[in-house]
Amino acid sequence: MIYPNIIKQELDAAIAQAIACRGEYINTLVSFTRQRKLPMETVIKLLLSMQGGSLNKELHDSGIGVTASAFVQQRAKVSSSVFHDILQGFNAAHDDPKTFRGYRILAVDGTCINMARNPNAESFVFNESTPRGYNQLHLNPLYDVCNKTYFDCVIQPQPKTDEIGALMTMLYKNRFSGNNLIIADRGYESYNMFAHLLNRENVDFLIRVKQDRAAMREIQKLPMTELDCNVSFTITTTQTNEDKRENRIFLQTGSRKGKINGPNTRITRWDFPSPYPMSFRVVRFLLDTGEYETIATSLPHSFTVDDIKELYHMRWGIETSFRELKYCIGLVNLHAKKDDYVVQEIYSSMIMYNFCNRISGEVVVHQRKENVYAYKVNLKMAIYLCKEFYRNPQGDGEKLMRDIGRYTEPIRPGRRDERNIRAKSFVGFTYRVAA
Repeated sequence: MIYPNIIKQELDAAIAQAIACRGEYINTLVSFTRQRKLPMETVIKLLLSMQGGSLNKELHDSGIGVTASAFVQQRAKVSSSVFHDILQGFNAAHDDPKTFRGYRILAVDGTCINMARNPNAESFVFNESTPRGYNQLHLNPLYDVCNKTYFDCVIQPQPKTDEIGALMTMLYKNRFSGNNLIIADRGYESYNMFAHLLNRENVDFLIRVKQDRAAMREIQKLPMTELDCNVSFTITTTQTNEDKRENRIFLQTGSRKGKINGPNTRITRWDFPSPYPMSFRVVRFLLDTGEYETIATSLPHSFTVDDIKELYHMRWGIETSFRELKYCIGLVNLHAKKDDYVVQEIYSSMIMYNFCNRISGEVVVHQRKENVYAYKVNLKMAIYLCKEFYRNPQGDGEKLMRDIGRYTEPIRPGRRDERNIRAKSFVGFTYRVAA
């Protein structure tokens, strides 16, 4: 069978499985019980294949012939959790084969999703610098760097953002088979997080850590030079004479009954017994800029410092994926205002991102000897073509592969452009392009 058709069947099977469990996902007991133009399957597939136009334009292009109001009433009956399970079912149905020395590389990070202003929603952010307020959801995914697919995610209202908590949630709600490596940037390091990662089967970690005065105590002690060593210490939540004599690291958990902590006391989360021994590897290397970078990892010493550098560099793939998710898939052009509806669209974008990358990853790009650069698939065009293919029941998989192969762009290695970070607001519903 033609490869795009296989991927399409896997996604359709994941949707069918979710619909079979309809009672778990609908918001009222009478939802989707009568024959309508918008059954549950149609609503889900419409959300998956939507592009950046207005809601009326998207419905017109689908050929179903329903009003925007009718669609909104039907989508209100579908819980956003169905899309999470479709993502999980789609991933389970497909074997993503690419690894790094036998490890599946999972990068974790967070990004903000801008929404239409809605002061009554949980996502509403209000502070002195923005007296009018705005709405954002925070997306925390695990991203398979080698296969360019989203493995899982946790979505939180921006005022309740907890990236470490989101990672911990994903760590325990998923089954990890084979060897898995979780890569993270600064901000994810904590004694509690390290302990959880060290105790999880089939999971290793590689996390960039602080190396100044805010660094962990045992890392602070290390000389500011290139190194590769193991650090061992003991965590305690008490301050007994034995703890002090053994030079254990004290964590203030605020758990003692009747104790009133001062306003400047920093409470730390700790989920393990006390005392608790811990050990991991610390690698520090010099960058071309003359600055040092420090990595904490549980990988064995069979992974050299050069391997550690390459692995941490691979983390940048999740940053690139956020740009592709927002500006190629179209997550900046939402079709809803309520938090739950936006969550539906975030999951839908991630599902289609996986769908498009699994297909475009199999396209063979012919390299010409006279070209200065090697060429790769133009992802933006590949996504457009894949969405067209998915929306059309009679889509031609062979033609899709040929069409994707026609649109390529050069790979320019070693480019270093200064990051131009600008705040970008939500694209209003009335300011969508007609085309």
